[in-house]
Amino acid sequence: MGWSLDYQKPREPELLDRFFLAVGKSLYLASAFEAKCQWVLRIVKMASHYERTGDASATVELTKALKDRLLGPTLNEMKGFPEFNANDIGTLERAKDARNYIAHESAEIGSLSSATKKVIREKLIRLRDELDALVRGDNVISAWVYEITEKEPAPRGIQSEYPEWVSKWVFGHDAGT
Repeated sequence: MGWSLDYQKPREPELLDRFFLAVGKSLYLASAFEAKCQWVLRIVKMASHYERTGDASATVELTKALKDRLLGPTLNEMKGFPEFNANDIGTLERAKDARNYIAHESAEIGSLSSATKKVIREKLIRLRDELDALVRGDNVISAWVYEITEKEPAPRGIQSEYPEWVSKWVFGHDAGT
């Protein structure tokens, strides 16, 4: 395999367009999930520091010094805080694995001109499975973000509807997988 694009036309241009649109939307969700995990950990660290020290100016300085880590180390650090239970961390870790697949492997189909319907559909099926795992974790972290920012329990309605919203947004109403 040489260049990603070559002189030959793709066998399945419309299916490839739908595939890459789904991959791109999934990547948006994967990136947002990672950012939310980092944000929640940062908030918990600040609150914990303030509770321990009672020093608001030191907490502000800590906030400036905090650096976001990659998703794996972020989740590992979350395990050290009592606010996060093992079940939720397990869901987030599976979502991390899904995020990694989406970010690093989901678009790999080989040469566009030789990608067959079968290969594209298999990749779409895997993308759907990984996105389902990502959405479960995103639902957990999004509820925490809501509760931190709104200071009230996350609404159950959006939590139950969110997986279907994501599926329709990423894959459309078409069951083309």
